[in-house]
Amino acid sequence: MIKKTLTAATLGLAALGFNAALAHGDAKAKHGGVVATASDLGFELVGTPDGAVIYVEDHGKPMVPTGMKGKLTVLNGAEKSEADLMVAGDRLEAKGLKLNKGAKVVAALVTPAAKAITVRFTVK
Repeated sequence: MIKKTLTAATLGLAALGFNAALAHGDAKAKHGGVVATASDLGFELVGTPDGAVIYVEDHGKPMVPTGMKGKLTVLNGAEKSEADLMVAGDRLEAKGLKLNKGAKVVAALVTPAAKAITVRFTVK
């Protein structure tokens, strides 16, 4: 009985000490954008003069988003705009959007394996 109690207590303490963020380290912007994670991938949203781009990383290593597609939705206050995300070299690109400070942005992505990924950003 005491052995079971000690085992349960040890497992409980171990669970309290677990921090999922340590598994991938702190995500830092490499292109001057805003970073978010979803489905074990890192995403960096960067505003451009004619829209936005998203860089993708897998465990801190750049990943070419071949075959990914989706839609970028931007909420600038009460104003909503959307654009398709298309692969452009080593990133995803959406044209015709404006990312104002404080804007809420949602990237609804689909992988080549038809897995849906939703990534949320707040522009700083």
